[in-house]
Amino acid sequence: MKRIGSLIVTCLVLAALAAPASAQPPAPKAPAAAQDGFVPVDSPINPEDAMPAPRLVAIAYGFIWVVLFGYLWTVRSRLATVEREMASISSRLASSQKRP
Repeated sequence: MKRIGSLIVTCLVLAALAAPASAQPPAPKAPAAAQDGFVPVDSPINPEDAMPAPRLVAIAYGFIWVVLFGYLWTVRSRLATVEREMASISSRLASSQKRP
């Protein structure tokens, strides 16, 4: 019963805090283009000025794949080195235990 009461009080407090935020007037509109001299552009003026997005995206993905495969190759080569060292150590331990 105590939990329900505290839940109701929490909801009422949150609603009371949110009410002033929703009652604020909307932000003023941006000044017109004639007032500040800025005119937004909807499309590129010259099609040659546009960036070739598909080609840039393909280059970026290609670069990421090359880096990923390079990283995996270095990890595999380091792991192979560690495995060779461990095999060498285990063979040395086996030979030293046979000597006594």
